Amino acid sequence: MFLFRGGNTVNLDAKGRMALPTRYRGQLEEGCGGQLVLTVHDDGCLLLYPAPEWDDIERALVRLPNQNQQTRRLQRMLLGHATEAEIDSHGRILIPPRLRDFAKLDKRVVLAGLGKKFEIWNEEAWDQSRNDWIAADKDGADVPASLESLIL
Repeated sequence: MFLFRGGNTVNLDAKGRMALPTRYRGQLEEGCGGQLVLTVHDDGCLLLYPAPEWDDIERALVRLPNQNQQTRRLQRMLLGHATEAEIDSHGRILIPPRLRDFAKLDKRVVLAGLGKKFEIWNEEAWDQSRNDWIAADKDGADVPASLESLIL
């Protein structure tokens, strides 16, 4: 089982390769042979999944009835942008130009571990989003029922 947590600021090289932090490499090599899948998220970041975790999501997405417009949009976004990535001998993955452009990735990016996946953000967008999330929490907006019992 995969469990990723924490944030790391990492650099993209001129070819669009990103070195994964050492603390994750062993788990990814052992758990999925270094096979990963990248796709887009509508928050403006990329999602990075170990291949076995992505396979479960892909199967679920494919099974959804696509007569619903929102379902088709989600399938097009996630499946239509899904790209395989493999960890190289230096612990890096290549992020294709199309995905780098989508997330506006340049030299410095944030890799955020979120349980079974990572999010990859442009560093400035991550910082701005974090500030927005904090402001929204202070807004007193309604808390979903699924979070009411969560104790932090």
